[in-house]
Amino acid sequence: MTTDVTDEAIRSLRDTADPRLRELLTALVRHLHDFARETRLTQEEWAAAIRFLTATGQTCTDTRQEFILLSDVLGLSMLLETLHGHGSPAATESTVLGPFHMTASPAREPGANIDLVGDGEPCVVSGRVLSADGTPLPGAAVDVWQADGNGFYDVQQPDVQPPGNGRGLFTTDSEGRFRCRTCVPSSYPIPTDGPVGDLLRATRRHPYRPAHIHFIASAPDHTPVTTHIFVAGDEYLDSDAVFAVKQSLVRDFAPTDDPALAAESGVPTPFRHAHIDLVLERV
Repeated sequence: MTTDVTDEAIRSLRDTADPRLRELLTALVRHLHDFARETRLTQEEWAAAIRFLTATGQTCTDTRQEFILLSDVLGLSMLLETLHGHGSPAATESTVLGPFHMTASPAREPGANIDLVGDGEPCVVSGRVLSADGTPLPGAAVDVWQADGNGFYDVQQPDVQPPGNGRGLFTTDSEGRFRCRTCVPSSYPIPTDGPVGDLLRATRRHPYRPAHIHFIASAPDHTPVTTHIFVAGDEYLDSDAVFAVKQSLVRDFAPTDDPALAAESGVPTPFRHAHIDLVLERV
């Protein structure tokens, strides 16, 4: 019986010291064996899967995480975010980390320009970090990163973009506010020159993500949040390759000629402006 080997494999885990590890491995063995039985998985298909996973690992580098990309395009990353989302309806909705948070964002002064290349439409991003009850959180950390105006992250173009382009680590002021100057992000394809790209082509899926900016906000005694803001009207909002769009995170990036904000941020008028309040739950 095919169930005999499953039962034996699960019994072999009974002395695992860590109870959570035992739970995870037991469920993994059970579901993996059920998958093989349900699909009548062949030796050739399993060998192909092993080659795919091997190639995925071989594609990973210090600046590229193909396994995170695989998790993203299979919807697992977003499923985990949903399973472990915040309980407070006031808290900012989380979304995927993505595969490009691979290097530390440089600490920057309030209002600093993170668009070191200057090849995109000028934009000011402002916001506040708040507790779920609306209290501002001074001294909170806001990690910001995005692709350039052409849809590439600095780690993808080390010979074109200076290190840290599109990245900044900001600290909120006494009223919980933060602000930076950047460029309007553009939609872009996730990397398709590796195994994940082969998977997308085999399943006839496009590789595009809607334009967005990433944030991680953290403050003492609060649960950090990893999230994005998405550009309203982007053609890929309804078909994000990594399933990460949430309506509450879509922003207008509206044109403005606000002279005070322009002077404060060092941008010509008109420019684009996007705002987000990053609301954290207390631990």
